[in-house]
Amino acid sequence: MGDAATGRRRRFEAEAVVFIQPLYRTALHLTRNPDDAGDLVQETYLQAYRAFDQFTSGTNCKAWLFTIMHSIFNTAYRKARREQEGMQTLALEAEYERSMAGPEEAGGQEPIGPSLDWADAEVARALEHLPEDFRTAVLLVDVGELSYEEAAAALQCPVGTVRSRLFRARKLLFRALQAYAREMGYPVAPEQT
Repeated sequence: MGDAATGRRRRFEAEAVVFIQPLYRTALHLTRNPDDAGDLVQETYLQAYRAFDQFTSGTNCKAWLFTIMHSIFNTAYRKARREQEGMQTLALEAEYERSMAGPEEAGGQEPIGPSLDWADAEVARALEHLPEDFRTAVLLVDVGELSYEEAAAALQCPVGTVRSRLFRARKLLFRALQAYAREMGYPVAPEQT
């Protein structure tokens, strides 16, 4: 391996590989399957390495990787499903409300998918039940600490769409976690409309 190739590999390891855990956590919540999450992260790093000569050192590598990962996810996992479902935001919110009602009211089904290992079980449950577009926005901005602009680039949508999804997601989370917050002793203000 030549000096240039070795230098490129070392630079990639130093700038990109350090973000493998946040990418995997987000991939796990997007795919809801550890094997698919691993595949998604692997494909992300493969594409990132191939395009690493185009990456400008000193810019936000984390946002660049999330952009690549979301693009792969969007293409491979969601395109066909999005075309078939055609759900609107209100239908997604109604689905979320039903899923948060609990197994008895929701037809006896337990929530599926991996739990958030860093979050309290109730918070993880609420996040897992968010509609996918809302959950992705929360994971990128509130958990992954990307700016609105970086999340918009990763999601390939306008900043206003990210803000709207976050607003709706936070509103749903507020509703879902109000009783739990009171139970834990946190003061809970009335919901803002």
